[in-house]
Amino acid sequence: MAYVTHPNTSVLNTVWNSISDFFTMVSRALTVSAAMDARMQRIETLNAKSDEELQAMNLRRADIPAYVFRDLMHI
Repeated sequence: MAYVTHPNTSVLNTVWNSISDFFTMVSRALTVSAAMDARMQRIETLNAKSDEELQAMNLRRADIPAYVFRDLMHI
């Protein structure tokens, strides 16, 4: 007769890891979404400025997206 002295935790670990991975993925998606919302709001703010205000910032209207996303673009 065989005695089991400890439960098989590999199944529990697999389930727990799957649940943990899901919530990690949701958290990352929300973080990225919030960052994009902030960037889009920044673009709208800059687009609302006059050409003179943009010129004072050394910025052309066509360059606004590149300016806002400059940390993601490696040009």
